[in-house]
Amino acid sequence: MATSHPDDYRDAQRVTLLAAWLDGLLGLAKVIVGALVGSAALVADGIHSFSDLVTDGLVLAATHYGRQGPDEDHHYGHGRIETLATLLLGSVLIFVAGGIAWSSLHRLFSATMISPPGIWAMLLALAALLAKEALFHVTMRVAKRVKSRLLEANAWHSRSDVLSTAVVLVALVAAQFGTGWLDAVAAVIVSLLVGKVGWDLLWESGRELVDTALPMEEQARMHRVALDVPGVLGVHDLRTRQSAGRAMLDLHVVVGPRISVSEGHEIGNEVSRRLRRAYPALTDLTFHIDPEDDAGEGDPSRFPGLPLRPEVEAALAARWSSLAAWPWLHDLELHYLDGAVTVVACLDEQAHLESQAVAAELEASARDLPWLSHVEVRRLAGNDPPAVIRTAGSPR
Repeated sequence: MATSHPDDYRDAQRVTLLAAWLDGLLGLAKVIVGALVGSAALVADGIHSFSDLVTDGLVLAATHYGRQGPDEDHHYGHGRIETLATLLLGSVLIFVAGGIAWSSLHRLFSATMISPPGIWAMLLALAALLAKEALFHVTMRVAKRVKSRLLEANAWHSRSDVLSTAVVLVALVAAQFGTGWLDAVAAVIVSLLVGKVGWDLLWESGRELVDTALPMEEQARMHRVALDVPGVLGVHDLRTRQSAGRAMLDLHVVVGPRISVSEGHEIGNEVSRRLRRAYPALTDLTFHIDPEDDAGEGDPSRFPGLPLRPEVEAALAARWSSLAAWPWLHDLELHYLDGAVTVVACLDEQAHLESQAVAAELEASARDLPWLSHVEVRRLAGNDPPAVIRTAGSPR
């Protein structure tokens, strides 16, 4: 289920328990009456109802365990339990459908005589049809509200009972008027309906297990929501996947290259907040802040990197320590842009040096460094505490 609210969970349990009781009673009644009147179609429909009872049990177990949050062994929660349960549910239905079809075809080709079923068999089929249709609507309403794909699948399973029972009812009426072979044909049609529901469940759960993305129109809308956040210059590498009605999202957010780390992170937080408001089914969202758009360039961890601050400071200190501006230089800002490092050196405002000349001298002295883009110098305000450039061996 996409939500773990206690009331939603209780509602899902109640409607599933209601379905289980109804499926059990209808299955038992159909099999007994079908055996008494000799209707293979009614017996097959009863077996279909018993298969519903099995899947009701799966739904109860899956919604109980699947709603549990992350723990030390399941960092993304337990939602895939629902997916596996849906996969098993579909497999059971296909197996049941095959058994019904085999026995019904054998009965059809062996020309087994079928006696008129009587009014009680037809009334039972009609009552079962109306009851399962009502159950479909109740279950679907709860499934939509709690956003549970598994519960929605169980609702459609009830609707498949409605369709199959309608076919059986037609066959019973036909057998009552002497066209008994329609009973076996109806049983085969029932098996095809059951098999179709099973295949659909297998297909949907299989798509989740292989991390199929959300539809393209939803991804495009997510892209627009993120791009509308102030400070966002671009969005790329947006990836989605689904699990038991939940959605998970990863994306890269491009921000201004010179803003602070904390500002960039807060912009990302706002992207996350807006996406969660627009898509309540999002349960896991990861954003990566980029100072420039590197879409299509591949995973940067697979390519040679640029030197980090300790190496940069050591290399610059070795080249700048003999310059006149050295005693007046304090903190360095490093900007990793366009595959190189831009260095912004802070010059004490009390230094009687011209910033542009100092920048030219610093850059000329470090011109041999292959990773250096250029050097900029800004004045350090008088109320800013000096933060001298330290190398690995500098005393503190």
